[in-house]
Amino acid sequence: MNDAPQAACDFETGWISHTGKVRAANEDNFLLRPEFGLWAVADGMGGHENGALASATVVAALESVGAAASASELLAMLETSVIEANATLRAEIRRRGATMGATLVALLIHRQHFACLWSGDSRVYLVRAGRIAQLSRDHTEVQDMVDIGLLSAEEACRSPRRHVITHAIGVHERPELDLENGEIADGDAFVLCSDGLTEHVGDAEILQAVEAGGAQAACDALLALTLARGAHDNVTVVVVRCRRGAERTRWMPNRPARKGVAPADDTPRSATS
Repeated sequence: MNDAPQAACDFETGWISHTGKVRAANEDNFLLRPEFGLWAVADGMGGHENGALASATVVAALESVGAAASASELLAMLETSVIEANATLRAEIRRRGATMGATLVALLIHRQHFACLWSGDSRVYLVRAGRIAQLSRDHTEVQDMVDIGLLSAEEACRSPRRHVITHAIGVHERPELDLENGEIADGDAFVLCSDGLTEHVGDAEILQAVEAGGAQAACDALLALTLARGAHDNVTVVVVRCRRGAERTRWMPNRPARKGVAPADDTPRSATS
């Protein structure tokens, strides 16, 4: 992220979180802090109680992120909070003798620059000028196999191991996150979601929902589509639309994500019906 002073963005944020039609409890958690330039979604693993605890632990740690004087300071605060969450979960795992962890996807915005960080298979998309790009890369066994040519994307979608993740907060002694960043254009929209959405809804459908209306309307439409298709998992969607004037910014080119170590004016709501 660049620390050069620029005009700040205005944000429109939509959110929804739902248990789905199969799971007994919602193990997802999310955080909205537009006043600090932070949005996040965490998806718990390890069974009902342990998964909910894991994602709640990650989100609670992120609540320590506050106002930053620069993009690098904002990134450093996020890094510190994720390391803290990881240590807390590792201690809890040792105490309980249980397996638990949480995927995480976070969006940071400082002035005209953004950074996306993630661990696991929760995703972040950028919708710009009628196009959609998945900024995150799934940390899963099947995605690794696609990357080296052992599976096609279509085969990966059908694989019974498509949900086996390789990174998550709490799983290893040090957390690992990937990072992608760029410059914001007027009208950009970011979509953060747990895999309960992308199990049922394709990229083109996400684009259509975001282009059709406001941030909250997009979240509501995507949840409705997921429920209509069975909603086998918890589903959480956060949409952030940015307004920053008439400057033109070119489409962010495709490039490998950079590796890194983990490094609200609204109250989050959860739909249950």
